[in-house]
Amino acid sequence: MRHPPRSVLLTAAGAVALVGSVLVPVVSAHGAAPACTVEYTVTNQWAGGFQGSVSITNHQAALAGWTLTFDFPGGQKVTRGWNAEWSQSGTTVTAGNESYNGSLGTGASVSAGFLASWPGSNVAPTVFKLNGTPCNVDPGPTTPPPTDPPPANGTAPALHVSGTKLVDAGGKPRRLLGVNRSGGEFMCVQGHGIWDGPVDDAAIKAIADWKANAVRIPLNEECWLGLSGIKPEYGGTRYINAVKDLVTRVEAHGMTPVLDLHWSYGQYTGNSAGCPDVHATCQKPMPDLQYSPSFWASVASTFKDDPAPVFDLFNEPYPDRATGSVTDAWTCWRDGGTCPGIPYEVAGMQDLVDSIRGAGAKNVIMAGGLAYANDLSQWTAYKPTDPAGNLAAAYHVYNFNACASASCWNSTLAPVAAQVPLIAGETGENTCSHGFVDQVMKWFDDRDLSYLGWTWNTWDCSSGPSLISAYDGTPTAYGVGLRDRLRALNP
Repeated sequence: MRHPPRSVLLTAAGAVALVGSVLVPVVSAHGAAPACTVEYTVTNQWAGGFQGSVSITNHQAALAGWTLTFDFPGGQKVTRGWNAEWSQSGTTVTAGNESYNGSLGTGASVSAGFLASWPGSNVAPTVFKLNGTPCNVDPGPTTPPPTDPPPANGTAPALHVSGTKLVDAGGKPRRLLGVNRSGGEFMCVQGHGIWDGPVDDAAIKAIADWKANAVRIPLNEECWLGLSGIKPEYGGTRYINAVKDLVTRVEAHGMTPVLDLHWSYGQYTGNSAGCPDVHATCQKPMPDLQYSPSFWASVASTFKDDPAPVFDLFNEPYPDRATGSVTDAWTCWRDGGTCPGIPYEVAGMQDLVDSIRGAGAKNVIMAGGLAYANDLSQWTAYKPTDPAGNLAAAYHVYNFNACASASCWNSTLAPVAAQVPLIAGETGENTCSHGFVDQVMKWFDDRDLSYLGWTWNTWDCSSGPSLISAYDGTPTAYGVGLRDRLRALNP
């Protein structure tokens, strides 16, 4: 997906009548200063509803933007808020700064209020996080290690291409069947953190409990490279270490990590532009020659001794939107350089393959086609050269795409799958149901092909679309289709 939503805003209102208030005390270890403190107050309460507020004080480095999260323990639901952008998914409440109060210096405070409903109990939340950092407690490391450190090499299999299949070291075919875990592509560049939601061992185990065997992890090249403009606490070494930790946890549960270059540098304001920014704040039509090869050389060097991760070169190319020539678009896709309609120097898929292999990594590589990876009609004709022979085709499909029917799959995907492994790196629909993805999964199952659902995040199922309503693996009405299919395939 090109624009992952960060929240679902709720609107509603109700009358208020003063009943009493509850104050959550600020607690910290003796002699230690918490990174932030939050006071939660219920100022008014009535049958079925209440008015509350939070007062946030920042004790760490100055913040250019802030997001507060906490969980309601009694089934409460936020219905309206002010002085922050309020949202709620499951039990998790999120309050993000408004444009006028995003700056929060060291020692500075900000307050925000809300109205909410409650079904029968109004127990106050006790755990608060500011930009992912726990408040009211001793500060911890930016990227906490897993509670139970997994083995260094994990249990995920080493993969390589054999004919049209992915196989493990023993030659056994392995389909990649799993989910996307969005967050690493946008949280860092927006200055909010590294991941959107928990990625500890319990959170990864919840994915494995769906019987998934693969997790696609979207990344941001500016954050990985630690370029200027990225907060030091979210970029460079800290970002890389966070990715390495997540890869280790994914592998420890026997799942294949798929590392995907999602957002990249380069200013594009042409047809279907996602943003006018030169920085990696949205999906660009093609990777850039300035930084993308360096990103992949660094990623490849980091993981070259681990044959389990798969590298997805570039999320959703769309050079076809910048030019009216199909030939020019596919040539740009493969060769890069100066491409019609794209003002920056482009890194083609061949450039990225060369960067990975030049760094000494032989990992399996995925390459998505045109039209946001939905068009593979000339993929085999423009297939990059891979000296390691470990290249697979990547495909994305949603119910609103042009190629979203069995007839199109038969005519354009089947010929590709007859030559190389075919992986649907993203599948989904915006209906809050799973009728369309059921069709996709059946077509791919009938041909022993791979697919991964978008996305393991607690967003709204229609605008995401999101597979879960809570990070314990509770599925949305859309996500239940993928969960049940995976469990049926791997009982």
